[in-house]
Amino acid sequence: MSLSTVRGDLLQLARAGQFDVVIHGCNCQCQMGKGIALAIKSEFPEAYEADQATLKGLQAKLGTISVAQIHRPSFSFTIVNAYTQFHWRGSGVKADYEAIRSAMRLVKQRFSGKRIGYPKLGAGLAGGDWSTISLIIEEELAGEDHRYVEYAV
Repeated sequence: MSLSTVRGDLLQLARAGQFDVVIHGCNCQCQMGKGIALAIKSEFPEAYEADQATLKGLQAKLGTISVAQIHRPSFSFTIVNAYTQFHWRGSGVKADYEAIRSAMRLVKQRFSGKRIGYPKLGAGLAGGDWSTISLIIEEELAGEDHRYVEYAV
């Protein structure tokens, strides 16, 4: 089974009402300084505040989530900060596959029945293998309405 994929800008699609929940991968250092995390931090500071409310550098945070409700006059949705890597420094794969599995399991528990969108979570700056990650997401979000948004403008 392959992931359902749409092309576009994940945040724009969420603003347009396509998703109830947006998931993105975060490190455990409370930075949100690059990639889609930086775009989310800039446009939706509530997500950054949710991240800042967690303990920085805590190994036990791996595989957990923090959540921000986004409400604007023309749209509302939830952003899930999924703690899928411990750090951003260094070379090699920083994505933690078991953390991704755990975070997706929590998303299913809390947001079942919602329309869920996500980028190539863990496979960009974190260096994870997308074929492995996409299988984990398929398994953990089985039965849910979820879409991988392939970035395209």
